Order: sequence, then C-alpha cells, then structure tokens
Amino acid sequence: MDTALEIDLLTLFPVMAAGYLEESMLGRAQKHGLLSVNVHDIRKWAEGKHKVTDDRPFGGGAGMVMKPEPLFGVIESVKREETQVIYMAPDGEKLTQPLAKELSQAKHLVFLSGHYEGIDQRVRDCLVDREVSIGDYVLTNGTIAACVVIDALARYIPGVLGEEKSLTQDSFTASLLTFPQFTRPAEFRGMRVPEVLLSGNHAEIDAWRLAQRKENTKSKRPDIISPDPEDESSH
Repeated sequence: MDTALEIDLLTLFPVMAAGYLEESMLGRAQKHGLLSVNVHDIRKWAEGKHKVTDDRPFGGGAGMVMKPEPLFGVIESVKREETQVIYMAPDGEKLTQPLAKELSQAKHLVFLSGHYEGIDQRVRDCLVDREVSIGDYVLTNGTIAACVVIDALARYIPGVLGEEKSLTQDSFTASLLTFPQFTRPAEFRGMRVPEVLLSGNHAEIDAWRLAQRKENTKSKRPDIISPDPEDESSH
C-alpha cells in the first residue's frame, strides 16, 4: 500500500515527539501504512564540535535565535517538489478543523519546530510555505504543537478512524460543539441516561443530539456559531 501522506518533523527534541507519535491512533496509522512520520534532530545539521543551533539576536534583546545554517540544511535535505514546509509559530494562522482537513490532503508535509525566541527570519522568508499556531499562547518549543497538528489532520486520512462517522460528530464540525456522550450502565448513582438515547429511535436521537450541539455551542462558544448552521446530516 502506498503511503497517503508523508510527514517530516524537524526538531531539537526528537524524543519529545517520538512517544506521542508512536501511540494510539497515530501509531496504528503508521503501522498500517496510512501515514508516515519521520522525526529529524536538527542538531545533526549544525556545524562545529558543539553542534550549536542558536545565537544571540542582532540588535540585542532577550533570548536566543535559531541559526539559519542548520535549518536550511535539514529542510533542503527532506524537501521535494510537492513539499509544504510548515513552521509552528505563535503568530501563524490558527489551527482549525478546515485547516486540518486541507493539510490531510497533501502529499508531503515538513513541520519545523522553533525554539528559544524563534528562527532566523531568512528561513521564514525563503523556505517556509505556511505558518501555523495551535492557540494564543507560547510554548517552550513547537514540537508538541506540531504533533497536535499531525494528530488533527491524521483523523481525515481514510482508514485512520475506526468509526468514520466520528468526523461528522466532532466538536467544531458545522460550526457546532459536540453533544453529551453516555455509556453503560444506564443508571449510575441515581443519574440516568436520557431516555431518548435508550429508545432505539435513530431519528429522535439525531434530533436530540443536534439540539444538544446547538445549546452547548450557544452556552460555551457562541463566537463560532455561523449565521445559519447546517444540519450535521449534510456533512
């Protein structure tokens, strides 16, 4: 089976990414050839005895900046014609479900994890195709952020999810959050599962879930409600 999507993750902390990418859904997807993720240690492309990857910023200021030489070296070693190079940056476009779906349709993605105060601007100008942020906050480095994006996009690769319908029920699908979930037992410590979920009437269950999604979104995230949210059954 040909791999649907190949990913290279470039980081100073390869061990940090390894555990995340080898477990659960991502691990199974790679085992079954649906996804390929290779993690590269940027230090291997650094020069000199001490493999230095950062230096003080020109113009002064706090912190260190990742040097261009190792970043150009590692990116050029893995980049090919169909590659999209994505830099994980706090000032990048925010990760959303539509963006995750779009990225899942690529052939080859390279995720660059920054560290310290970021990377030399010349790398961003010359080699980066897209900059992505997972939220309005700052992490110590972009490795876990890259893993989060990989996790989000992997769910759109056919065969990765055991239950494909999960995609239409997830939060943020059709501009709505998800609905409450229950499992056995039907009654626990005096708390009973809503009767509609025990009825076996799938039309009523779908209507209840849609109503719950709308109410949940209205109370928790009214900012994401579209003017006329479409029924989830159309997605």
